[in-house]
Amino acid sequence: MDRGTGARREGDTRGRRSGPTDDPGLNQLLVRAADGDEQAFAGVYDALADPVMGLVCRVVRDKAQAEEVTQDVMVEVWRTADRFHPARGAARNWVLTLAHRRAVDRVRSVSADRARELRAALREQERSFDTVAEEVEVREEQRVVFRCLAQLSRELRLPLVLAYYEGLTYAEVAEALSTPAGTIKSRMRQGLQRLHDCLEAGS
Repeated sequence: MDRGTGARREGDTRGRRSGPTDDPGLNQLLVRAADGDEQAFAGVYDALADPVMGLVCRVVRDKAQAEEVTQDVMVEVWRTADRFHPARGAARNWVLTLAHRRAVDRVRSVSADRARELRAALREQERSFDTVAEEVEVREEQRVVFRCLAQLSRELRLPLVLAYYEGLTYAEVAEALSTPAGTIKSRMRQGLQRLHDCLEAGS
């Protein structure tokens, strides 16, 4: 902002009547801050940091968050001071309006974060329930299979266990049991058929 703009702003305040919340001195400090006057901004900060903190704290109801928002507000005041126009209102009101807007935004953001966390927790809970249900179902199926296997004779049960639980081929099962491969295939077919009948009966 150039000096001409600053002069216009100073001129704007001369003919105005001060309201109960107006502070011409604070107005001028904010106008000078808009021109890059760091000492003027320090004066604005000293005058308004506590009122801003009090307002924000009432909205967000958390001191740590209120301190963060207050710092954000004061940075925004320094960064956007050229948007302040004394003819439209007092510096205090302008800053507190920014503070209220920032505080409400923080509350909405926190609420949205909590809602997302809750939805994620619910989804995770549902996944956990589904996992447990699947495990129970698998275990129940395994229990039924083991029960049916136990009902088979040893000569029918062993080839199936070696093939399906140990991963052996027909030839390896035949070698392990010292039995011809053809006989092993026949026994496995019989065993599978009886196992199927048992599972069907138990379903």
